[in-house]
Amino acid sequence: MGRLMAELVHKMEKGGRKLIKWLQKKRLLAPKMKCPACKHHMKMAKSGSTRLGYRWRCRRSCHGDISRTIKKGSVFEGSHMDLSTWLKIMHNFAQGLRKRHVDMIEEGVIGSSASITKVYDTLRHCCVTAIQRLKKRKKMRIGGRHSFVVIDESKFCHKRKYNRGRFGRAWRRQRTWVFGLLEVRAARRRPVLKLVKSRSRRHLLPIIQKYVRTGSQILSDSWRAYNTLQQQGYIHYQVNHRRFFVHPQSGAHTQHMERAWRSYKENIYRYRGNLTEHSLQKNLCLIEWNYWLGKNHRHGPIGRILHDIKKVYKFK
Repeated sequence: MGRLMAELVHKMEKGGRKLIKWLQKKRLLAPKMKCPACKHHMKMAKSGSTRLGYRWRCRRSCHGDISRTIKKGSVFEGSHMDLSTWLKIMHNFAQGLRKRHVDMIEEGVIGSSASITKVYDTLRHCCVTAIQRLKKRKKMRIGGRHSFVVIDESKFCHKRKYNRGRFGRAWRRQRTWVFGLLEVRAARRRPVLKLVKSRSRRHLLPIIQKYVRTGSQILSDSWRAYNTLQQQGYIHYQVNHRRFFVHPQSGAHTQHMERAWRSYKENIYRYRGNLTEHSLQKNLCLIEWNYWLGKNHRHGPIGRILHDIKKVYKFK
């Protein structure tokens, strides 16, 4: 267990004022609050009317005793859950959503699945925003001298067992492809996942040119949309899956991407994250966040999620 994770678990057990002070130090709660009437700094005082036990109070104002919740302006605002419960859900989120909602309810962490979903949606929004900032700075570039890129397409639509049963209405109208680009460099894997309307060259080639550095080695199957990659300045290796899965001369294969698809789909299908295009897009961004930002942070995913929350919920 990392230092930040151990500190987080310790503060969850303590609770009370020490937990509030720790969250203020981490800039997850406002370290100070100004009174909306007199503009003086409010004081944190004990209060028996709230679960937290403390509120911001100002008695200088001519309008009488003015108070604000400790959660004001933070990621916790608008929620009735305890701060320790929030941190437990963050802990689970950072661990890769391994614990199911029903397990957390049975253990008494939280009362309903709807509350967990709201927290997950808030945390997912922070992760998606972080990935969008990374893309705007044009730092999501893959390939280069010491790595290669595997590309492939796959569908994440509703699956029926033995072609029987209910078919999802949203995917009956429009069955969208997911185009994946996976950078392989030693033990590191960094994916770029995009929704595309079709697998034509017109849709796939601009994505490759945007995210893959010129001169990189690209491995793919023999889909005809990739036939011009050599002319675009890439070192291209193809394998015909009708004949073999590993090219006998070059040794090229797409097993890295096939294995990655299995892992990505397990996570998304488990939490029903493919019901609409919007939810699927957010979950694909969450997968990118995990490999690009979460695993590369010095304190792991929990350190990165706390960092991204501070970027979205800023205090003056």
